[in-house]
Amino acid sequence: MHRFFVAPEAIANGTAVIEGEDVQHMKKVLRLSRGDEVTLCDGRKTEYTARIERMEKECITLQILASASSKTEPRCSVTLYQGLPKAGKLETIVQKCVELGVSRIIPFQAARSVVQLSARDFEKKRPRYARVAYEAAKQSRRGIIPEIGGLADLSTENFSEYDLVMLAYEEEHGMTLKQALRCAENISRLALIIGPEGGFACDEVASLAERGAVPVSLGPRILRTETAGMAALAMALYELEG
Repeated sequence: MHRFFVAPEAIANGTAVIEGEDVQHMKKVLRLSRGDEVTLCDGRKTEYTARIERMEKECITLQILASASSKTEPRCSVTLYQGLPKAGKLETIVQKCVELGVSRIIPFQAARSVVQLSARDFEKKRPRYARVAYEAAKQSRRGIIPEIGGLADLSTENFSEYDLVMLAYEEEHGMTLKQALRCAENISRLALIIGPEGGFACDEVASLAERGAVPVSLGPRILRTETAGMAALAMALYELEG
């Protein structure tokens, strides 16, 4: 069954309204018509089975037939802090991490980042990344559209909202990701921090550790930045969802 995201306010009194580019996609590409059933998601982990009642030029009206909580969302909300990578890599990171179950992705500039962008320049690119997240959420049947945050400064970032913050660090040889997760209790909000191609400077690691981040090893092999976030996310959700 075809799946579409709609704003929560577009669902009311047993009906839903789809507007925007999805209208033409439903009409011209999917060839849907009155009486066809689709799945709607409000982006807040609720899914609806709906039947098309009316198709107009600018909108499609549907009748809500049933609703249920999304079964595809992890119990733990994971935010990925991703060191800004070279051009093109962030799209891949966004796409694959959304498929895997990330809740939010926040890029950041690090001392050793190969690519140097201002927050203003990144804002010009953010709609593209948000679109990638949207498409990946639809494809993987997510119950939310993960947020793509603005370019962050980790030196001032507040991590108080998280139950655990883990920093993937290639020089960490004692604590593994699995051990860090098993040492913590009742993790409902987790942050994963992944460095850029050049890795982290020692003072960056020290600063993050002082503010509660736990340096962890992802294994004996050095992973590329575009691989590390996916691997850490998959490992973490496997441990937490098992």
